[in-house]
Amino acid sequence: MPVLTSDQIAEFNRDGYLFVRGLITEEEIGLLRDTARHDHAMDQASSTMDDGDGHEVRLSLWNHPGNGIYGMVARCRRVVDRVEDLLEDEVYHYHSKMILKDAKVGGAWAWHQDYGYWYQNGLLFPDLASVMIAVDDATQENGCLQVLKGSHKLGRLNHILTGDQAGAEMEHVEEARKRLELVHCEMKAGDALYFHSNTLHCSAANLSDHSRWALICCYNTKSNDPFKESHHPGYTPLDKVDDEMVLTVGRDDAKRSSVQFANLVEEDKSATSLAESES
Repeated sequence: MPVLTSDQIAEFNRDGYLFVRGLITEEEIGLLRDTARHDHAMDQASSTMDDGDGHEVRLSLWNHPGNGIYGMVARCRRVVDRVEDLLEDEVYHYHSKMILKDAKVGGAWAWHQDYGYWYQNGLLFPDLASVMIAVDDATQENGCLQVLKGSHKLGRLNHILTGDQAGAEMEHVEEARKRLELVHCEMKAGDALYFHSNTLHCSAANLSDHSRWALICCYNTKSNDPFKESHHPGYTPLDKVDDEMVLTVGRDDAKRSSVQFANLVEEDKSATSLAESES
């Protein structure tokens, strides 16, 4: 039985994104935040990229959800069942990442589509979606996500490498901005944003006194199994867990930080394989 209403599914298909407010409870997000803030392995595994304006974008990434609190969130039915409603297929965990946008220093993300990167990994179709969960409150002041409403209908745009980031060609982005509504995705901690892999999005630098960390869980459909190997996994059946496992594992200090982080510098070539900007 679908978790989402037909109106919610229609909204996602029209706009390229869908808010689900309060998806993660206050206690759950508190445990997730505390785990991430004190996760030495996550800090050590984080990668930084220059945003071109003197600020650094920092993130940590893992391919397999694991059995800690990060994995319980990515595998719980309330998160995954909604993705399957939206993509109309069985999905598997493509990867997750924590965006570590710290106060005063967190860098910006250029306008891009996730499929602009993931297309390089042997995925024929843009049948993927991401779930951004606000670990901290996200506001315009601390660099919340921005999306162009309906931009997933543009199809995949060419992406080029500028500095350490791959962004969509700005000629198309600027024209899209003239025609499509810009939405600042302000969220309270625990809110979630489901968005299509072709939805154009960006974020500004965090020049505020408040951090903006976010967990993003990415999913691919079973039918879109990549035709070549890459640094992200092919179809791997996802072992869903009941929703209460988020709290069960989160309350267990010995289990909640269990995950194997990826080395983005050595493994992720999807951005560096793109042509560099001439500007």
